[in-house]
Amino acid sequence: MKKYISYFRMWLVMGLQYRAAAFGGVVTQFFWGFMEIAAMHAFHESNPDAYPMTMEATCSYIWFQQAFIAMLSARVFDGQILDSVRSGNIAYELCRPVRIYDLWFSRSTASRLSGAGLRCIPILLVAVLLPKSYRLSAPASAASFALFVLTLALAVLVSVAYIMLIYISGLYTISSDGLRRLCSSLMDFLTGGYIPLPFFPAGIRQVLELLPFASMQNVPLRIYSGDLAGPAMYRAICLQVFWLVTLVAIGRALCRGAERKVIIQGN
Repeated sequence: MKKYISYFRMWLVMGLQYRAAAFGGVVTQFFWGFMEIAAMHAFHESNPDAYPMTMEATCSYIWFQQAFIAMLSARVFDGQILDSVRSGNIAYELCRPVRIYDLWFSRSTASRLSGAGLRCIPILLVAVLLPKSYRLSAPASAASFALFVLTLALAVLVSVAYIMLIYISGLYTISSDGLRRLCSSLMDFLTGGYIPLPFFPAGIRQVLELLPFASMQNVPLRIYSGDLAGPAMYRAICLQVFWLVTLVAIGRALCRGAERKVIIQGN
């Protein structure tokens, strides 16, 4: 376990060095969040009765989504992991006394945390100072904030466990590019990356809330504002734990199978 913790710390420190890239991300995410909120305001004003969330909850959802996009987005992949499979350099990792799944999991988690760590504070500080109709609101309660932190950690782990399946698919195919694009687009849509899940029709939303995608950004961002509370909130947290255990178990099984018969193609 110590070697994976050391590996995690190494990649976390390494990721925190890219400050210029983080600054560019802060500017991009801030203006993107501002445009999203403006569009939601237009939707709300056109038909307030059909709007499924309060504007305060919507603003909080969008600002946290932008602040933690590097941590929760389906578009964030570790290019070096993908390249190691494609180029054949994974052979060096297979020779080491480590478990590939645990190594990649710790590395991917560290990369996501470092990317979000440099971006989230500036975005959230600016969001708090905006006019009321665009502002990041305070949490619904102290309990909501505590559960937000817990579910955000679970959401990161579920996201990484899902992305791990895409990395592992590269061990079974010559190229995983097609599957990566398909799965990342699917994840972006079904996690509420484009439209928060409460905006989906009731029947579709009930199905989506049972899938692993809903256990990612949907749960913590809605808990913070109080949009997700009561029995529905506790059910969502239980589903987060269930999908984390399930996806990790599937990933480990697939990785063990691939390690036994992996073919190194190389360049």
